[in-house]
Amino acid sequence: MPICFYAFQAVFKEFDNIEVTSDEIQAMFGPSETGIIKENLIDSNYDQAIELYYEKYSEKHQELVSDNEKINNLLVKLKNDSYKLGIVPGKARRSLLISLECLNMNDLFDVIITGDDVDTPKPHPEGINKALEHLNIKNTEAVFLGDSEADILVGFQANVHTIGVQWLPITRH
Repeated sequence: MPICFYAFQAVFKEFDNIEVTSDEIQAMFGPSETGIIKENLIDSNYDQAIELYYEKYSEKHQELVSDNEKINNLLVKLKNDSYKLGIVPGKARRSLLISLECLNMNDLFDVIITGDDVDTPKPHPEGINKALEHLNIKNTEAVFLGDSEADILVGFQANVHTIGVQWLPITRH
């Protein structure tokens, strides 16, 4: 979350000359980063704003996003135990790939369905349903971990065993 806030704040300051708070940014969540910029930026230089977002996202990722050893170890153990792993973030593919690279998680996931890959964002279950289909797994055979209210709703709507986690210092809605 801190890296998203940092990058969005830089974009809104640069293009609209306004200061936006973390709460204001969080209220924009739903679409991917590109969607947030296109829906909320007053300045119409969307392509330049999106490029600045990714520049800022990459620039401070290592500083603002800490590695979580317990989560990493759990994912590696599950992968080594032959579990199929998928990730279904609402974020755009480009920012997710930056994060996976910075966190040394490039080879962990068997399927990645991002906000770019769905027509309807969370809490609609389209993303998780696509992941299940790609993995050839029935919803009754899967476990879905989510760290936001939208994630929990996605899991319930997809009729997947859903577990809410609080590994972020900031509560997301």
